[in-house]
Amino acid sequence: MITLHDRMARGRTETGLIEARHTFSFGRFHDPDRMGFRSLRVLNEDRVVPGAGFPAHPHAEMEILTYVLSGAVEHRDSLGNAAVIRAGDLQRMTAGTGITHAEMNPSATEPLHLLQIWLHPDRNGLPPGYEQLGVGEGPTGGLRLVAAPEGRDGVLGIHQDARLFIARLAAGETVEHAIAPGRAAFIQLTRGVVALDGHEMREGDGAAVEGEPGLRITAETEAEFLLFDLA
Repeated sequence: MITLHDRMARGRTETGLIEARHTFSFGRFHDPDRMGFRSLRVLNEDRVVPGAGFPAHPHAEMEILTYVLSGAVEHRDSLGNAAVIRAGDLQRMTAGTGITHAEMNPSATEPLHLLQIWLHPDRNGLPPGYEQLGVGEGPTGGLRLVAAPEGRDGVLGIHQDARLFIARLAAGETVEHAIAPGRAAFIQLTRGVVALDGHEMREGDGAAVEGEPGLRITAETEAEFLLFDLA
């Protein structure tokens, strides 16, 4: 079964400094039928004007991934980490028993566009942690694994039975992904137009896939998407 999440049906938060679209319930946007998918709890697309962002705030008991689509985000946290995450970079923060961090757009002229992703951890009480990966902005050569429980060089380690792939495809290119029995997948399109097993998806659309042995995605234009393989 494929359940499409139309980009226009997402929740919205607009402050004048930040424009956010929420695939699942978040903040003041609450829909009891959209409380997440498997371990995937939050999937926000945020646009932040120059010089603005999210001042220091706390998190706990969540795996938080930040993927920068354009611009850059300056990160500082209570562990002493300070970094600038640029377009094509992926960050993993384990909130665990508690962490405070700030995410700001350091540019005076360039907007920031990012995805904010939260996953439930496989257990509570983890020590807070931080990790960053440069994915780059060029073609990925199909599905590139960027986060998994078994972190290693080129793959961030996350505390959940979930795997995140990024794909950047040329027009006409196709990728396939097998889904093991009992598992599911979620696709979030960040750029372009694709066909997911015959269903057209455009930038901002998502799709939850359950009870299928696999999926096939064909780029109708140059495209980029994230694919979560979830227990």
